[in-house]
Amino acid sequence: MNRYIVQRVFQALITIIVVSIVVFLSVQISGDPAALLVPEDATVDDIEEMRHRLGLDRPLHVQYWLFMRDFWRGDIIRSFRYPDPLLPLILGALRYTLILAAGALLISIFVAIPLGTLAALKRDSGVDVAIRVVAVFGQSMPSFWVAMLLMLFFAVRLQILPVSGLGVKNAVLPIVTLAIFQVAVLLRLFRSEMLEILHQDYVRTARAKGLKEKVVVMRHAFKNAALPVLTMAGLLLTGLILGAVVVEPIFAWPGLGHLMVKSVFARDYPVVVGGAIVAAVLVTLVNLVVDILYGYLDPRIRVN
Repeated sequence: MNRYIVQRVFQALITIIVVSIVVFLSVQISGDPAALLVPEDATVDDIEEMRHRLGLDRPLHVQYWLFMRDFWRGDIIRSFRYPDPLLPLILGALRYTLILAAGALLISIFVAIPLGTLAALKRDSGVDVAIRVVAVFGQSMPSFWVAMLLMLFFAVRLQILPVSGLGVKNAVLPIVTLAIFQVAVLLRLFRSEMLEILHQDYVRTARAKGLKEKVVVMRHAFKNAALPVLTMAGLLLTGLILGAVVVEPIFAWPGLGHLMVKSVFARDYPVVVGGAIVAAVLVTLVNLVVDILYGYLDPRIRVN
């Protein structure tokens, strides 16, 4: 197991480096940020002076090396547009993104698992059909459309929730927007896993012994059905972090997605590259934790 963890950490480091290189080069070829930071009547010499001040006149490999070397030191690299040091700026926005992601994931788990269990126990009934229809709609609706629909209904028509901003009430609509798709995915997965488990021999044996259906489901079927859901929940958490790029600007939620979208349009490449690196680190850590938990929870798994 220790060897497996070391291998996964090494793979994570390679992934982070590749992501940083791709994002760094993509931002570089998107345009010259110095041209946006000088006044409209600036001359060519003024633009070149700005490029020299920002270090953009150095070779690309030198710019990349200096950025990766100094990024984790906290206050050395700064944004082109924000006065705060780069790493504290990104981490400050990330905490608001994690609030949305954690809230959406918790809602997804506590809603999807009971509904998936109910649909499996009442297979092909009206309840099962209704739950599956809801799941299909949840997976089919784009996040930006769901966000605007919820905003129109709860914020404009009913006026019970704010349209945008930062606060507990302000977080409700973006969290629900992110959770709808995740609920649909987990619900369908848990229903299919539960249906497969309920037809296993050991479940039929438990029923033949006279155990109550509640005991059979909770003690014998639930844990085995939950293992694939654990893996999917980890993948969905990374998807929630990335999905915030779409949802946060709609609700003006000051998270990492909102910050990076504004920085892309402003060609503020330190924020874009730094945000991508932090997101890549977070995603790889989540995947590593899920893999380790899966190995410990399922004794049948053997890592060679």
